[in-house]
Amino acid sequence: MSNEPKSVAEAAALLRAGKLCAFPTETVYGLGADATNVDAVLSIYETKGRPRFNPLIIHCADLAMAETLVEFSPLARRVAALWPGSLSLVLPANAGNGLADVATAGLDTVAIRIPDHSMALELIAAVGRPLAAPSANPSGKLSPTTAEQVRRGFGGAVPVLDGGPCHAGVESTIVRVDGDRLVQLRAGAVAREEIERAIGVTVESVEEGAAISAPGMLLSHYAPNASMRLNAEPRDGEAYLGFGAGPEFTGPLRNLSATGDLREAARNLFSMLHELDGLGVGAIAVAPIPETGLGEAINDRLQRAAAPRG
Repeated sequence: MSNEPKSVAEAAALLRAGKLCAFPTETVYGLGADATNVDAVLSIYETKGRPRFNPLIIHCADLAMAETLVEFSPLARRVAALWPGSLSLVLPANAGNGLADVATAGLDTVAIRIPDHSMALELIAAVGRPLAAPSANPSGKLSPTTAEQVRRGFGGAVPVLDGGPCHAGVESTIVRVDGDRLVQLRAGAVAREEIERAIGVTVESVEEGAAISAPGMLLSHYAPNASMRLNAEPRDGEAYLGFGAGPEFTGPLRNLSATGDLREAARNLFSMLHELDGLGVGAIAVAPIPETGLGEAINDRLQRAAAPRG
């Protein structure tokens, strides 16, 4: 598109002017807006078709910016030592932090992170304000890991700062700091075991049926146009998303990782689903994925992608 930013400075100018601009992070591309500008944040919800009760993750350039927005307990500071990284923390909001209420869906907590991506950090610093940035896709559809996927998703209507492919490939892990407890609200690019090893605190699972307090908690989400069957061998007429050594199959096929590497599988998940969905198949069969490590995040996305759609 003609108004596509060619530099961080051009993208920052769009965001400071209250416009939307998609940008790369290490996880997926985000649909960015000035998190302090109500109209700009409302544009995110309108452009994505996102329910207003579904809060947004706020992206900061550094810890100093984050400290103006939320209250850090001693445990939260220990977990924040993992930043920059693919980990979002849900923390109590500071009074008068300047964030648009719609960015937090009216909650008294904020989901916040410092991305591990040099272009994203440069952009946030250039804007000089925190950026609200959910995945840059129509709500409920596959998350984008390239600029071209963003362009296709919105029909070229959203400017994109192109930073190449995302290297993690799935969204951030979201953890709520609740007193002396850590509760995982969404599995993501940082495995639960990795957090536990680094912090020495057990990361609990969120209670089933808990109220939505962070992105990625909707039952149906991350969905391709095709229907999906999980833990399945492919049938005639279907496409197949494999993992490791799988059955002989002559139809449309992508393998998340032929060697069974979960990090490679996470990186390939959305891009390969985009590719298979682009073939116009009616259904995609998906091989079993181990639940260990990043397998938890991969299976979370697959289960939500395969969930009945309202």
